[in-house]
Amino acid sequence: MTASPSGSYLLRGTAAGGTLRFVGIEATDLVEEARLRHHLSKTATAALGRTLAASALLAVVLGKKSDSRVAVRVEGGGPVGWVVAEGSADGQVRGYVRAPGADLPPRDSDGKLDVSGIVGTDGELAVTRLLDNGEPYTGSVRLQSGEIAEDVSYYLGASEQIPNAVLLGVYEEKGRVAHAGGLLVQAMPGVSDETLGRLEANIKAMGQITDNLRRGGLLEVLNRAADGLDLNLAPEAQAARFQCRCSREKASDSLKFFTGSERQEMIDDGGQEVVCHWCGEHYQITPGEIAALDAEETRAQA
Repeated sequence: MTASPSGSYLLRGTAAGGTLRFVGIEATDLVEEARLRHHLSKTATAALGRTLAASALLAVVLGKKSDSRVAVRVEGGGPVGWVVAEGSADGQVRGYVRAPGADLPPRDSDGKLDVSGIVGTDGELAVTRLLDNGEPYTGSVRLQSGEIAEDVSYYLGASEQIPNAVLLGVYEEKGRVAHAGGLLVQAMPGVSDETLGRLEANIKAMGQITDNLRRGGLLEVLNRAADGLDLNLAPEAQAARFQCRCSREKASDSLKFFTGSERQEMIDDGGQEVVCHWCGEHYQITPGEIAALDAEETRAQA
């Protein structure tokens, strides 16, 4: 039995004699942290949360190394603007939206959050990853629905030639993220039509991924999706978390792109605040630190 740690985590496994690969993420805590850090509206939380989960799953499937990173950018012309997330195969994710306060009422048809409406459908989903030679590669596809999961699945099939199924969901209750997660199933070489048919029937019978997360967590999701397919899970879960790569040093270095006169204005104003768009962290750079940048630039030119 796979031991599931507290907090967010990834589970991996295979089924049907290794012809199906399963990667799932329990993302409740990390999506809630994203909501708090960026002061996200309810629907913006769902849009970013799904994309954060997708980036973590894609990093596992597309990454070549344990620390491989994959960036996902969704821009569909909706009120939220763009949605950006970066996931690493070691479980670290970060991300943001252009308009965190943008929101829409639930859909009239089913009362669900209108993620498609806030993201929009007139645009594309782009995925950036590193190739084996270390060069960045970006593939993109036109948005299919703006619901994120269908768009990620279409990208994998059209751009990466990977037969797959993707489920993503965020459920909010009493002003916070109560359940969030995702599942990516990859069809491997040699998979039979019978296996694919059973997988399709299982996923159709599951309904919403968040309903399964609410009932029994990520294990419920995996077991339902792989019902009758002899699921074999990795013995240990992998911790996942919202983790940015920003730092005070990087924030200070970003001021090097301003002119000397602009930095002098910052000094005269008592310093400069730098905000990381990825995680919302605030860094207050002091006049002394800004002056040190000018001194460093002078030495470099000497």
